[in-house]
Amino acid sequence: MHKIRKGDEVIVIAGRDKKRRGVVLERVDADHVIVEGVNVVKKHTRPNPMANNPGGIVSKNLPIHISNVQIFNAATGKADKVVFKEEDGRKVRVFRSNGEVVGVKA
Repeated sequence: MHKIRKGDEVIVIAGRDKKRRGVVLERVDADHVIVEGVNVVKKHTRPNPMANNPGGIVSKNLPIHISNVQIFNAATGKADKVVFKEEDGRKVRVFRSNGEVVGVKA
């Protein structure tokens, strides 16, 4: 079970995009995630008429290491750590600071 999952709102805690918030779009592997609007680079592509690609400058989201992001707690307005607790016979993610279950909209 992963502490940060697809669809979680995270905040960047290190690097050039520090203090930026975004939603996790996907987990690339166990150590990297792609976050919306974070680590965006410009890629220059050549036109390829066979693939119907016009070419030009394309913005692209690159992966960021999972140690550089923390899950965002909307109740406190800060980054927070996550722990696992047993609730109703299943494991759930819980914010460490206030004990609320992660991902449940109130």
